[in-house]
Amino acid sequence: MSETRTIKVEALTRVEGEGGLHIRLNGDKIEDVQLSIYEPPRFFEGFLRGRPLEEVPDITARICGICPVAYQMSAVHALEQALGVSISPEIRRLRRLLYCGEWIESHGLHMHLLQAPDFFGAASGIELAARFPNEVTRGLKLKKQGNELLEVLGGRAIHPINVAVGGFYRAPKKEEMQKLIPAFEWGLQAAIDATRWVAGFDFPDFERDYEMISVCHPDEYPMNEGRIVSTSGLSIDVLEYETTFAEHHVEHSTALHSLKTSDQASYHVGPLARVNLNREKLCEAARRVADEIGFASPCFNPFKAIIARGLEVIHAFDEALSILRDYKPFKPSRIPYSHRNGEGCAATEAPRGLIYHRYKVDDAGKVVLAKIVPPTSQNQRQIELDLIDWLPHVLSSDDQQTADDCERLIRSYDPCISCSTHFLKLTIDRIGASAGEQIQLPPENM
Repeated sequence: MSETRTIKVEALTRVEGEGGLHIRLNGDKIEDVQLSIYEPPRFFEGFLRGRPLEEVPDITARICGICPVAYQMSAVHALEQALGVSISPEIRRLRRLLYCGEWIESHGLHMHLLQAPDFFGAASGIELAARFPNEVTRGLKLKKQGNELLEVLGGRAIHPINVAVGGFYRAPKKEEMQKLIPAFEWGLQAAIDATRWVAGFDFPDFERDYEMISVCHPDEYPMNEGRIVSTSGLSIDVLEYETTFAEHHVEHSTALHSLKTSDQASYHVGPLARVNLNREKLCEAARRVADEIGFASPCFNPFKAIIARGLEVIHAFDEALSILRDYKPFKPSRIPYSHRNGEGCAATEAPRGLIYHRYKVDDAGKVVLAKIVPPTSQNQRQIELDLIDWLPHVLSSDDQQTADDCERLIRSYDPCISCSTHFLKLTIDRIGASAGEQIQLPPENM
């Protein structure tokens, strides 16, 4: 009698790359909407197993070229919990500074080159720059300053290599930090001006009844520590994340959908959620600009996430300046530790939203288990539900325009797949007057 074997490969893709949208209509009735992530699985969780825990920050940084710090910070916090490591206040401040650099470069890129063109019918950031050269140049300079901070503190601008379990391999010299101050003083005012600019865009009249979720800290704007809270009153410790949220496989995507376990409901993570839940913890300059431009909280219009990103860039420059001005070299830059059997988890705030890591390690310092939940898998189902409500506003005989309008909504989330402006391949099945007709727009027309 043969033995039955079941082999499961729980593969997660980080979805930075290719995605597609399939919409099926019966006349004007929406029968199906699927946001498909079809990039092949990358197996990060699988090949972390058996690796020395010291390699985890550098490996997880490769998950994303735009937000590597989020993966590194979530990893080191979780591993330090597993090892019983308590970092110093100086290390903690430097980690927040590193996070400021990532928010600046990621938000600066998205605001000016990825989402802003949608408000002017521009096909690309290059086309937008022809109409708004000063604004786009300013945005590129803001992004560059974020990258320069990552280079000084992280060792290089892309995939930093200075982050370590217990702290940093090397603390920067005082003169290295002081050199950044004049540019960051300019950057703070430039971020204020950029936020005022995007606040004047013509936003669609579209709001959704979201449950928005983010990390919340009692004393500071959330980046790398705090409880998980929501606009519906949820407030849990990070240790409760996996009993509150669970990932589910869907046939049309190699990314898992994350839903609440209590009611299988979707939710929204990202800058709009953070500002709605933590507005009073933004720096004074950001709060002042929010009041000046009339940005009401809570805001449930996904297109206005670009304003929330602008407010966070202001905050990131303000906090970065505070840390840079007060910085003094310190030792040790890395807290020593001993290997032991342990388990730890952490949630931080990537530019795109809440990110969760959990690790088990053994007494030889090897990773036994790794679990990583990125923001896009948490937002993916919510994006599909948004599209179902958005489509009646944009359905027309012009399928190209419908595709553009759907892509515009998806880009407002800044999912990892949006790093290419024209990522979307849209297929529309129209059933009705021309029953069974399928219209597919080729990628070169997008």
